[in-house]
Amino acid sequence: MATKKASKKATKKAAKKSTKKAAKKSTTRKSAAKKATKKAAKKSSKRKYSPSAGKSVETEMRAMKAGKLKSGRSGKKVTSRKQAVAIGLSKARKAGKKVPKKRS
Repeated sequence: MATKKASKKATKKAAKKSTKKAAKKSTTRKSAAKKATKKAAKKSSKRKYSPSAGKSVETEMRAMKAGKLKSGRSGKKVTSRKQAVAIGLSKARKAGKKVPKKRS
């Protein structure tokens, strides 16, 4: 009789330990999932560039494709897509539109 009680206690302790471990794993998974969804929600709701900034880049791209876009002091013709985008963003910044800071 004493051995049955001892074995029951041992099985109960083992069951408690396993449920605690399972609970820890599930909470960490849940919290990680919540964090990921919160980050995704923040990213989708927050715009880095204003629509008007995109339009200014679009106009510069059209000017470049037409061959009318010139660079700063030298006045040389711009042929690089990246340079056209940079010029558009620069003009958008000067106009006070929502554009992130320049990367150095």
